[in-house]
Amino acid sequence: MLIDSHVNLHAPQYDDDRQAVITRAREAGVGLMVNICDRVSNFEAVYALAADHADIWATVGTHPHEARENPDLSVADLLTLAERPRVVGIGECGLDFHYDFSPRDVQASVFRTHIHAARDSGLPLVVHTREADEVMWDILQDEHTKGPFVFLLHCYTSGAELARRAAGIGAYFSVSGIATFKAAQDVRDIIRDMPADRIIVETDCPYLAPIPMRGRRNEPAYVTHVYDKLAEIRGWTRDDTIARTTDAFYALFDRIPRA
Repeated sequence: MLIDSHVNLHAPQYDDDRQAVITRAREAGVGLMVNICDRVSNFEAVYALAADHADIWATVGTHPHEARENPDLSVADLLTLAERPRVVGIGECGLDFHYDFSPRDVQASVFRTHIHAARDSGLPLVVHTREADEVMWDILQDEHTKGPFVFLLHCYTSGAELARRAAGIGAYFSVSGIATFKAAQDVRDIIRDMPADRIIVETDCPYLAPIPMRGRRNEPAYVTHVYDKLAEIRGWTRDDTIARTTDAFYALFDRIPRA
């Protein structure tokens, strides 16, 4: 069974054929997907897919692009929604200093709110980080001293030093279709050094379709190409790659019962 740990199936790109996309994923061997909340105001749409499909789970949170939408988001707001039975993580949250769609201070404040919710709930934190390595590390380190929390650096494309530091406090990492891109050798070099027992796989669909699907709308069925690239990078067999990443996935998202 393949797992896609990060999908955005509620996105408007799927409005015309959402069920067909889910069917194709199952036909490709994808037996489990986590639908990621991009903002709390979209949570009901995110959660509806998990409620309607036994092989889809959900998170709750607000992406740093959208942090400006709800700068006063509270820990209580997140914890209330996280009580839903098919919510398995907090996020996607974090910092994005590439686009700066939300003010940086607002991004940081809202990110810390998510960390507190993850700590209080015991759910894993799904973290987005782009061009914010030093501030990301400062926040992770500071919050970790206040109390441990489990976190995933999803679709990791940041620097080797942040990866090393984050791994030292228990970070998990997810590998996406970016690992297949010709210009992403630096990403592949970092993947080669990630903790072997803390790597999982994702598509981040509808974005970042892997080679040979690059340029198309991404979908969960394409995650098989990410598995193949991860196996190549790490020198693992395909079966070993599936086994290792499956173990890591269930260790991270421990609210999901193992099939």
